[in-house]
Amino acid sequence: METVLSGIRSTGNLHLGNYFGALSNFVKMQHDNKCYFFIADYHSLTTHPDPKILHPNVKNVLSEYLAAGIDPDVATIYIQSDVPQVAELYLLLNMHAFIGELERTASFKDKVRKHSENVNAGLLTYPVLMAADILIHRATRVPVGKDQEQHLEMTRKFARRFNNFYGVDYFPESLPYNFGKDSVKIPGLDGSGKMGKSEGNGIYLADEDAVIRKKVMRAVTDSGPTEPNSPMSDSIRNIFTIMENVSTPDTVQYFLDKYNRCEIRYGDLKKQLAEDIIKMIAPVRERIKEISSNDAYLSKVAREGAEKARESADKTVSEVREIMGIVRF
Repeated sequence: METVLSGIRSTGNLHLGNYFGALSNFVKMQHDNKCYFFIADYHSLTTHPDPKILHPNVKNVLSEYLAAGIDPDVATIYIQSDVPQVAELYLLLNMHAFIGELERTASFKDKVRKHSENVNAGLLTYPVLMAADILIHRATRVPVGKDQEQHLEMTRKFARRFNNFYGVDYFPESLPYNFGKDSVKIPGLDGSGKMGKSEGNGIYLADEDAVIRKKVMRAVTDSGPTEPNSPMSDSIRNIFTIMENVSTPDTVQYFLDKYNRCEIRYGDLKKQLAEDIIKMIAPVRERIKEISSNDAYLSKVAREGAEKARESADKTVSEVREIMGIVRF
C-alpha cells in the first residue's frame, strides 16, 4: 500500500478540470492507498495574503473536497496550519537547502517577475515547505502537475541529502503518482489549453446556473467548418472534449454529425453544453452548500483530520530531531 499525499492551495476552488481529473482519481484511490489530503493555507501566505478571506477560502475548499467524494472516514483530510509539525520540519529541512538551488527554481523566477514588490523568504523557500508537506508523512507517491515536477524533484534531492548527510535510510524518494490512461484532462473555455483558476477559463463546482450559461456562451469558437469532415480547431476540439465528459454519447454524436456535415450552429452546441454541465454540477453544488452551512460537521472533520495527521507528523519530527542530534534532557 502506497502512502499518497496531495494538497490544494486555499485560494483555489474546484473546477471541472479538478473534478474529472485528479479528484476523480483521488476518490477512487483513497480506498486502495493510505491517503493524506491537505489544504495548503501556509502556501497561500506567500503572495499578498488577505486575512479577511483566508479562513472562508479554507472552508470553501474543505466543503468542496468533501462534496466531491473525499471520505474523511477513509482518508485523512486536514488543514496544513493545524499540523505545526509541518512548520518545524520546514525549519529543519531549510538547514540543508541551499540558496543557489532555490533561486534557480522556475517557480521562484516566475513569482519574482509577477510579484517584484513582494519577493519574500516564503517565495524563495516554497519548495522546502512543499518538501516538508510530503516528507512529514514519508509519502511515497505524490500527484503533481507539470508545474510542480521540479519541486517534487527537489523533495527527492532534499530526502537524499538528509539521508546521506546523517548516514540513514529514513526519507523515501517520493515518486509522481501517475494516473495513466484513467487521467482526464479538461480544457479551458478560452481554447488555450487546460482549465485553471490562474487562466480564468474555468467552470467551478460552486457556480450558479446563470454563471455557467454565461461562461459557456462566451467560450472561444471559430468561423465553422468549410467542408465535410473538416479537422477541428483547438477551440472546438476543447468544447467537444468537455461535452464528452458531461453529456450523453448520443448528444455528443448528434453534434459531431452536425459538425461533419457543416450544419453545426455553435450557439446551439454551447447552449446544450451549458445545460448538461448544469445537470451534472447541480447535485455537487447543492452538496457543497449543505456541507458549508454545517459548521459543526466541518469542525469535526478538520479536528479529526488534524489529529490523524499530527499523529503521523509527530512521529516523523521526533525521529528527525533524534537523527539530527536534537535530544531533550
